Amino acid sequence: MQNNSNQTHDHQFDAGNPLAQKKMLFAIILTAVMMVFEIFGGWFFNSMALLADGWHMSSHVLALGLAYAAYKAARHYADDPRFNMGTWRIEILAGYSSAILLLVVAGFMAFHSFERLFFPVEIHYNEAIPIAILGLLINLVCAWLLHDAGHQHAHGHEHSHHHEHASEQDDLNHQAAFMHVVADALTSVFAIIALFAGKYFGWDILDAILGIVGSVLVARWSVGLLKQTAKTLLDADMDAPVVEEIREVIAGLGPQVQLTDIHVSRVGKGKFTCFVALDTTLDLSPDQVREAISIHKEIVHISVEINPLSSV
Repeated sequence: MQNNSNQTHDHQFDAGNPLAQKKMLFAIILTAVMMVFEIFGGWFFNSMALLADGWHMSSHVLALGLAYAAYKAARHYADDPRFNMGTWRIEILAGYSSAILLLVVAGFMAFHSFERLFFPVEIHYNEAIPIAILGLLINLVCAWLLHDAGHQHAHGHEHSHHHEHASEQDDLNHQAAFMHVVADALTSVFAIIALFAGKYFGWDILDAILGIVGSVLVARWSVGLLKQTAKTLLDADMDAPVVEEIREVIAGLGPQVQLTDIHVSRVGKGKFTCFVALDTTLDLSPDQVREAISIHKEIVHISVEINPLSSV
């Protein structure tokens, strides 16, 4: 039995948009400054919602910094031969770590909110409210920066193949950073609602209750992000639409060609590598199979093994 193989290599994967990185750096600086104000204000004026928002924002400084560092590392090692499939997974690893951090923050928020629920303290509403509003404004600016950068990043590429898998184009590292900012904006909204309700209606307990609600929402987001990033890190991509497309291409080669093995792995945003093994009675070359599969432009690395069978 003769085994033939052929491969095509294209490792020039996108390692982050420079403009997006600059906007992320600006968001980091804004978030860090506001974090200091909110933590100090929450501690000094006894607002759990404000303090939780400040500590939550501190996690976002770390998360945004992690995302920024991942982009820089991916670009720095882009030509390193040790990364045989590119450096995109550095960004995915950063997104996964960021999701874990988000989950830890959710637990921290829940613990201290429950603590304030049973051991309430006096809240200085007049001082805490302006800080909470300023925090929300900063969060909205950062969210706008990251959303705008992510939009440019996602649509700054040409797609010549008529199938576009939008979900496969996601930048999970950027998504993790954006999710941190959105989560922080949400806790800022909850803090403002709780502070106004406490000041004008005497509903002091709402401060702790909304802290708990916010922690649950943040935990749900973090779990969802963990699932997405872990799926890529564990090479669990055999349910991606491109797998069925490869099967259709092989089936189109004729009934004399049988697909005996297939492995598909994600190596970039909307980019995959694949290995296929075929049994056939045809005089079929690996180049022909590779050319047929290459109509799907998202497949950037193709390995083919052909096992010729006797037609008798």
